[in-house]
Amino acid sequence: MGSVKDLVVITGPSDELPGVGRFNFSDRYSVFDWGEMPDLIQKKGTALCIISAYFFEELNKIGVPNHYRGLFDESGSVVSLKELSKPSHSMAVNLYRVFNPLEAGGRYNYSDYNGTICNYLIPLEVIYRNSLPEGSSVFKRLKEGEIKPEDLSLSGTPEPGLKLDSPILDVSTKLEVTDRYIKWDEAQKISGLLPAEIKRLKEITLAINNLINEAAGKIGLVNEDGKFEFALNEKKEIVVIDVLGTPDECRFTYNGLHVSKELARNFYRGTRWHRETEYAKKTDRQSWKSLVQAEPPPLPERLSMLFSFMYQAVCNELTEKKWFEVPSLSDVMKEIEKELDFVK
Repeated sequence: MGSVKDLVVITGPSDELPGVGRFNFSDRYSVFDWGEMPDLIQKKGTALCIISAYFFEELNKIGVPNHYRGLFDESGSVVSLKELSKPSHSMAVNLYRVFNPLEAGGRYNYSDYNGTICNYLIPLEVIYRNSLPEGSSVFKRLKEGEIKPEDLSLSGTPEPGLKLDSPILDVSTKLEVTDRYIKWDEAQKISGLLPAEIKRLKEITLAINNLINEAAGKIGLVNEDGKFEFALNEKKEIVVIDVLGTPDECRFTYNGLHVSKELARNFYRGTRWHRETEYAKKTDRQSWKSLVQAEPPPLPERLSMLFSFMYQAVCNELTEKKWFEVPSLSDVMKEIEKELDFVK
């Protein structure tokens, strides 16, 4: 079970062949690496499932390998999005081996990835940035001296809202207790990938970014940044895995308003719970959650309802099909703007 979706293993992966699994998308949500939050956002899981299926099927059209097999319909059959008559929260996927790098004592050992030929999850998340909106982790990293503007190919310190001439690609660990941004040479070292495979990883990321930009732009969304995950399949091909193109994986904006988990993050940034999580992460990167005494409060009821409508409206408009009876995205965002003054 993950923080926002559950995995059912139908057939486990072997050394040479992928397994088969089922993602059951839930209405849970997670912010700031906390895991499951205390309440639910209704129908969010189903909306995310359909959005991700839409983008996986778009990847199939342009020949980008991925782990998507289809959606489970009411009868339990695996079908395409076009064949689905009612919304589904359940997706069939290929599964790949995962090597946990965490050792006793809190140290990480990635030696399992060196010399492993195929059929494993690549222990990286690749992040693309088309702009640097307010709330981007880049500003925090610059402020704390983790990176310099030149590391991002910038000539000076950026201001929030900067639109980039070309996307910036970042990379972080995927399997650590608190994932960390790393440089590409370390990414290659810990993942066991060849230089040509790292290059391919970047090429695929840029291709998907372009795909999402085009689809999002048609409904008035700006694709500010986002992330992808990958595996190396039995043919030694890099394949896109997990979920992509959703408001949880991407930071979308609509007329300057966030259409993503950033809305929830902004609500929680003013809480005692968030202040304690930030302090705890600086104190102990491995066991920081045990240091947090405060509990995250639930979202206000109306805010939760509007977030639910937001996810459903994005799903309807991206796929050009009315899966859910909710107002238009434009109307939903107007209501969110009235409700909150921190969403810009």
